[in-house]
Amino acid sequence: MTTASLARLAPLLTERRMSFENISWELYEELLDAVGERPIHMTYDQGRLEVVTLSPLHEKVKKAITRLLEAYADAMDIEIEGLGSTTFKRKDLRRGLEPDECYYVAHAADVAGKDKLDLKVDPPPDLAIEVEISPPDVARVPIYSALGVPEVWRYDEEGLRPMRRTRSGTYVHAERSLAFPDLPMDRFGEFVEIALARGQSAGVRPLRRWLAEPEGRGKTRGKRRPTPGGSRPKR
Repeated sequence: MTTASLARLAPLLTERRMSFENISWELYEELLDAVGERPIHMTYDQGRLEVVTLSPLHEKVKKAITRLLEAYADAMDIEIEGLGSTTFKRKDLRRGLEPDECYYVAHAADVAGKDKLDLKVDPPPDLAIEVEISPPDVARVPIYSALGVPEVWRYDEEGLRPMRRTRSGTYVHAERSLAFPDLPMDRFGEFVEIALARGQSAGVRPLRRWLAEPEGRGKTRGKRRPTPGGSRPKR
């Protein structure tokens, strides 16, 4: 996040990380069941496990981004399906994690109404959002790549930055979002900073006013199903 935002919200910074080696897939799944719906993320990468207790600051930043994004999607009549911090895992890859937030956009209709997803059959989220209050011990971006997530938005001390997955499986920084190509990311980032400085509703209100103007509406309106970029891994 920006330095100014971090300074204002520093009292909420109580994030804790623990990492373990040589954890079996079976133990990883047992721990997932034991944790349940608590505000804890587990990142598993081929035997390495990181457990993170989420701080109020982490959740405040995440919620600011998601409230703004959902307000934008509603105003632009873009169909999305948010799955929050659902655990996405594949035993054959021995990888799994919970995104801070994720959305199906191009594939919203494919998962709407489904109670369970199988990433061997169902598509991965079109967009994952990562808030980095402190650097992870187990890298999460390679796991997103292995699962085939086309786009990741990362928020850290430099602000909000979209990353696109290339055909080689790496992520590169992008000026525009794949899932929301008409959304100017620099302008959206300004609303995020307003939400962090003055409160979430204080960020949403100017976003709505901006969307009522020709500049905010962009080139197109109406229900859209953008084509995801990048490529999914071979199975």
